[in-house]
Amino acid sequence: AARLAGRLPLPRPVSLGLARPFARPARTLAMGAAVLFGTVAVTFTAGMGASLGRVMEAKAHDVADVTVPAPPPDFGPRLPGREERPRADPAAVAAAIGSAAGTGKHYSATRVRATVSGPTGTVDVVAFTGDASWGGYTMVSGRWFGAPGEAVVPTPFLTATGTRVGDTVTLEGLAEPVTVRIVGEVLDPRNDGMQVFLDASALTAARPGLTETSHHIAVAPGADVSAYVDALNEDLAPLGAAARAGGPGAGGDMVVTLNALSAILTSMLVAVAALGVLGGVLLDTRERVRELGVHKALGMTPRQTVTMVLTSVVVTGLVAGAAGVPLGVALHGRVLPAMGDGAGLRLPGSVLDVYHGAELLPLALGGLLIAVLGALLPAGWAARARTATALRTE
Repeated sequence: AARLAGRLPLPRPVSLGLARPFARPARTLAMGAAVLFGTVAVTFTAGMGASLGRVMEAKAHDVADVTVPAPPPDFGPRLPGREERPRADPAAVAAAIGSAAGTGKHYSATRVRATVSGPTGTVDVVAFTGDASWGGYTMVSGRWFGAPGEAVVPTPFLTATGTRVGDTVTLEGLAEPVTVRIVGEVLDPRNDGMQVFLDASALTAARPGLTETSHHIAVAPGADVSAYVDALNEDLAPLGAAARAGGPGAGGDMVVTLNALSAILTSMLVAVAALGVLGGVLLDTRERVRELGVHKALGMTPRQTVTMVLTSVVVTGLVAGAAGVPLGVALHGRVLPAMGDGAGLRLPGSVLDVYHGAELLPLALGGLLIAVLGALLPAGWAARARTATALRTE
């Protein structure tokens, strides 16, 4: 191996380092296993963080630029002299939003309680006025509803009711029963997935006079959100409503938290893998102390010594990194669906397909980074070792 590497048009320290893994194949395999473990762990952790971030975004439904929240329910007692709080008319608020300059797409949502026959108990019925398909709802199968008699439900609802896309369910506990056909399965873990999404016109007779309505707005391209909110609030103030920037959920904060935890976990896994490389390279360098003394006596500089030691782990890092990335992707493809099944959810392809070609190459080079990090300390020790001290150890 040393003779073959010496014939390559490379600097001598590089060729010496490339041949070194073949001198101790068992030790090289042990270091490669450490790098492989680190690459698999980093690849899996990066994919898991991205997938969980998309789940949190789907749960938050905070795609809207501006939200007019629903007024809180008034459960206070009717005390003498206590004035009843006026309720904003949803139709008037929607009209003000539609006529405001800078309004793009918008819809309103009202949440009521109903029951479904079977062991489901109470379910949340979310009734939409307008097209809400752009509001951040991630579809697992089927499609978003497009008619008053259609509905979309999460996976736990299908499991609890024993239904599937295409079946019909009857919502009870309202002024009159409402029968809808399920046309889509949506990813939404809120309320344990016991929700029904449908058009508000389906509840016109069953639940008239709905006032706890929230409005969700996407501003027109190029419009300033802050200026839009200020102008809209001037129109909404006489109606007893107020707008605010951002969506209704805290998905952004959760995504930031998940990304931070993923980064910390990835750093710890890289450190563990690098320590595995460190032990092997340190042992190898100690065994080669006389050889290093001979090289130094023949004129090898400290920089060339560092290059030789680091090059000795390059092949191991590249091979282990190239093998670890597909294994990490495969592990992600098995574990994440199992995690979803454990929570009663089916994860769509948009949540699982988080790896792209531009991201896989840096992950593959991560094996080389782990190997180099583990070899840095031994390389520094070899560069600082004095020639006479190294030769005296013989």
